[in-house]
Amino acid sequence: MYSYALLENGCYYLIQEKEDLPIHLIQVTLETDHCVFVTVYGDEEVLSWKKKTDPILDIIELLSDEAVKEWQDLYNKDAYNYEEEDDD
Repeated sequence: MYSYALLENGCYYLIQEKEDLPIHLIQVTLETDHCVFVTVYGDEEVLSWKKKTDPILDIIELLSDEAVKEWQDLYNKDAYNYEEEDDD
């Protein structure tokens, strides 16, 4: 079992918090003495505070800068296409 204390500020991770939950892409965006502020990417971005002691079942991967760029290109492309469909 891991915890949010292991995650580095500014980095993107694929994690699974619990066995019955899906894998999520998260980014640690701020760190305090006892907590981290994370962005969880899915259908919508969810911003939340997590205690550094909160458990994580598995830290699957720390994404490389190249993987983050590729994902951002896809994510932003999908967001742009969705906005275009709304304008019609």
